[in-house]
Amino acid sequence: MTLQQLRYIVAVAETGTITEAADKLFISQPSLTNAIRELEKEMKILIFHRTKKGIRLSKEGEDFLGYARQVLEQAAILEDKYKGRDGGKKQFCVSTQHYSFAVNAFVDLIKEYGQDEYDFSLRETQTYEIIEDVAHMKSEIGILFLNDFNEAVLSKILKSHDLKFHLLFVATPHVFISRNHPFADRSILTNEQLAPYPYLSFEQGEHNSFYFSEEIFSVSERKKQIRVRDRATLFNLLIGLNGYTVCSGVIDEQLNGKDIIAVPLAEESHMRIGYITHQKGSISRLGTTYLEALKHYVDAEHRAVRKSNYRESV
Repeated sequence: MTLQQLRYIVAVAETGTITEAADKLFISQPSLTNAIRELEKEMKILIFHRTKKGIRLSKEGEDFLGYARQVLEQAAILEDKYKGRDGGKKQFCVSTQHYSFAVNAFVDLIKEYGQDEYDFSLRETQTYEIIEDVAHMKSEIGILFLNDFNEAVLSKILKSHDLKFHLLFVATPHVFISRNHPFADRSILTNEQLAPYPYLSFEQGEHNSFYFSEEIFSVSERKKQIRVRDRATLFNLLIGLNGYTVCSGVIDEQLNGKDIIAVPLAEESHMRIGYITHQKGSISRLGTTYLEALKHYVDAEHRAVRKSNYRESV
């Protein structure tokens, strides 16, 4: 097995075809095909399924791809350190629920490592996809929350995928509402007070179970519910319809705008927000830098929330 063969596997997986990968790698299609088959024979696994519709990763291939990417990242670090090179194009991916601090940390990562060439991905996606991304090592880090309701189910799934949860902070549940909402001047809100207003949440696709929800009390019956896919749509509906959603209370005006505020929510279990990693993998230099930035923003924003709540209570 060679580093070049691993680069071939990554290129084919990214492009989805032998033809495009060969063009990208500046080699002939037969040479690329033979190199992949030799690697499959050596590793005694089938990395790609070949069908009439094209080529796709096998289950074993998905696992192998994750390890291949880690090996190439470590090789790049060695070249950077001992050859005086930049180690080639930097690659990094994180999958997350919809948190502003995850975006801010990603911006800091790019500022530090965004050289002439890089290929970074930030996936604000559904909870189950976050777990799958890290399980298949498509993403090095996944960010989500646990609470009393979902912890037993999610912890079981994480364990079955060889994933580990690392706590970042414990958050008191808040609601995001418009600054012009009738309850905008309240220091705390209850579910009963919010019941007449539209309840907004992020839809979870085919895994639209209460346990995968980003909102901690979505098991409760709501007269008015709206599910969306992206942050911008959710905030526009919050403002336009006087809707609300449940959150950690961490808010960023640059990302969320000045028209959205966070108000504490009464009588709900705390959110344990953290990140997941693969137990068989190791955190890369890029991953370490991202986590450092993440903890910086979490600490700063969480202190601001506690300070704001304290002022409102006195």
